[in-house]
Amino acid sequence: MPTYVVPSKCQGCMECVTICPSDIMHIDPTQGKAYNIEPSFCWECFSCVKACPEGAIDVRGYSDFAPLHHRVVPTRTPEKIQWHIETRSGLVKDFTFPLRTTPWGSIPAPQEAPAPAEEAIADELLSFEPDYLAVEALPTLKRPAPPGA
Repeated sequence: MPTYVVPSKCQGCMECVTICPSDIMHIDPTQGKAYNIEPSFCWECFSCVKACPEGAIDVRGYSDFAPLHHRVVPTRTPEKIQWHIETRSGLVKDFTFPLRTTPWGSIPAPQEAPAPAEEAIADELLSFEPDYLAVEALPTLKRPAPPGA
């Protein structure tokens, strides 16, 4: 769902330009408003949506998420982001997702973590994954026994 800027809401604060990891949010020099220069390169991280203090960034939804001729309006608060979808038939869908729940800077940097054990190179887990997810172990799938076993 690539992002696009609603010009009437944009104040040109450059928050979206600063935070965009793919460098596709730019300020139009004639209007002083942000715009997405290449929607097909959008990573769909929605960092710009979360950073925009004016709520000026909407998204174009995919057909499996919202039908043709829909409108997707994200709303950001410090605690959550809410997606409000209006379809052309008048159906309204609302989804709410929490934003970051840990204080900024509270997660230790990778260089602060102890070196992984030698056998960890063959492990499918990422370094310290259960710790960061606050679980004792990740769920695993039971694999069927090989034929003839």
